This record gives sequence, C-alpha cells and structure tokens, in this order.
Amino acid sequence: MAKKKDILKRQFKKHKKVGKAPGTITYMGHREATETKVTIIEYTEDLHKIHYPGEIEQIVAHKDTPTTSWVNIVGLSDESFIEKVGKHFGLNALILEDIVNTQQRPKIDEYEDYIFGTFRMLYINDDNELIGEHVALVVMQNCVLVFQELDYDVFNGVRDRINAKSGRIRTKNSDYLFFALLDSIIDNYFIVLENVGHKIESLEEELYENPTPEVAKQIQQLKKEVLKIRQWIYPVKELVNRLIDSESPLMSKDTKFFLRDALDHSYEINESLQIYREMAMSLMEMYMSNMSNKMNEVMKVLTIMSSIFIPLTFIAGIYGMNFVHMPELQWENGYFMVWGLMVVIFIGLLIFFKKKDWI
Repeated sequence: MAKKKDILKRQFKKHKKVGKAPGTITYMGHREATETKVTIIEYTEDLHKIHYPGEIEQIVAHKDTPTTSWVNIVGLSDESFIEKVGKHFGLNALILEDIVNTQQRPKIDEYEDYIFGTFRMLYINDDNELIGEHVALVVMQNCVLVFQELDYDVFNGVRDRINAKSGRIRTKNSDYLFFALLDSIIDNYFIVLENVGHKIESLEEELYENPTPEVAKQIQQLKKEVLKIRQWIYPVKELVNRLIDSESPLMSKDTKFFLRDALDHSYEINESLQIYREMAMSLMEMYMSNMSNKMNEVMKVLTIMSSIFIPLTFIAGIYGMNFVHMPELQWENGYFMVWGLMVVIFIGLLIFFKKKDWI
C-alpha cells in the first residue's frame, strides 16, 4: 500500500510540470516543507572554517573569495530559496529546474563559468534497504555548490580529510573538491553492490534448501532493485569520461588525472553490476527449475505407488467379482493365498525399483 502511495505521489509531481515553461523551478521530490539548511566549509592549506549562514548574502559572499568553499545546501522543497541562490550565483534557469527535480537522470552540463552535474547518491539504511538520493553539484572557480534532499550523505570522508588536513585536498582548488565528492559517490556504489551480492548468495542458499513462493517474491524485488541501480549507475562512466575530455578551464590537468581513477572504478562497477544483473535474472530460472524438480519428485512417488498398486488392484478386482462358479472361492486357504501373492508382488516391485535407483 505504501509503495502504491509513493508511485501516485511521483505521478502527481510529474503532472505538476505539465504545461509549464522550460526552466520553471518545480520541486519534484516527496519531502515537502523540509527546512533548508546551509553549511559552508571554507579552507586553504592553512585555513579551515565552518560557517552556518542565515542570509543569502552570506552564502554568496563565498563565491569569489580566494579560499576554496564547499557550500552544502540540504533541503530542496523551498523553491524560492533555490531560485535566489541560483540568481545570485548566476545559474541558468534550466540548471535550477534540474536541481529540484529529484527524478533527474545523471548528467553533466558545461557552462562558461561553471560545470553542473546531477548524480544519484546510493547507500544502505539501517533496515538494509536501498536509498537513492538525488544530489546536484556545481563547480565554480573557487567554490562547489552541493544540493541534496537529506542530511545524510556519503561525504563524511571528504569532511574528515579537510578537517584533519590529510591528503592533498587542502592544497587543491575547487575542481579537486568536485572530484573528491564525485569519487565518494562512486566509491559508495561498491558498498551497494556488495550488499546486492550478499542478497544473491542468501537467495541462492534459500533456493536450494526451501524454494517457497516467498523466495520468488524476494527474487522479483531483487531484480527490480538491480535494474533501478543500473539505471542510476550506468550513465556515470560516460559522465566521468566527459569530464576528462572537457576543455573547460575549471578542470585542471591534475584533476583530470585523478578522474581517470574514478573512471576505472566506474568501469569496474558497471562490469560487476552486469554480472549481478545476470545472476539475479538466473535466480528465477533456478527457482522454476527447483520447483519443477520438486514436482518431478512428487510425480515420481505417485508413479511408483501407482505401479505397485495396479497389480494389487487387478488381483483384488478379479476376486471381487460376484460370479458363482469361481474355483478359487471354494479354496479353504484361498484368502490367505491371495494375501500372500499380493505381499510377494509388493515386495518384488519394491526390490525392482530399488535396483533401478528409482526409490
């Protein structure tokens, strides 16, 4: 029932855009009336500050500072606030439309003063459920804007490196920060795929031990999950490749070198995803095969029982006839002789089937 409601909500959101002009900012998520929070991490090699601005002017002040600034905006339902941010940072209206469209397919757009990208941030929650969160990144000369729906993200590693002054991030510009955030998103795909692998292994064991209809339902859910992951992950390798080939002055040669590592990870992820997709598809075939084998075992037992009782039924049928002149009916021990014959036939057939390995 909850899934049906989510589907209806998504359809309703899509209808809200029908007939509107391109560039109209229309929030397409289902987390209405969420508070927008802004956190700014400002740093250089020797400087590290965290700001919690309350006014739009305080946010825009970090656009042209000599330091590198990470402007993190959480909450996309406030369309007017997103529009103000976009206006002050000089973002195209079509970009703002994609920022608040949580159903947006992963993409990269290059402009004269900035590079814009949308991606799907995947992680596994405490209930072992797959969560796909829309995230939009805008890299400028000295700052990176990050737009996301929820507080939770996969960027804690980047924050720790900035805070601890570990690695090279504090000595690099905004393009390297953009790479670090993108790399965190891609690296977390490995964790998601590892979880998918565990689910496949668990379902395989259940299929061998107890292939119930509930297992078939879980296989169908897994297939849908893998297809959804593929839809979100598959375009990323092409987008990273575009960044490497970009002629934008915002992407330095040094950062492109590190992007090649992200590209290698993207190819590895897509190869693993393809394998898991094929394995998930084969699970249903395995289920049908096991159910067929179980049915064959049942039919085998029924066939053996029928083969044993057919001759016994034949004998019982003959002596169940009501003809007056049946010589065997006058035998003093005829009843016991017939029983003995039936027992001999029964045991003989069991021995025969055993030798044939049919039972």
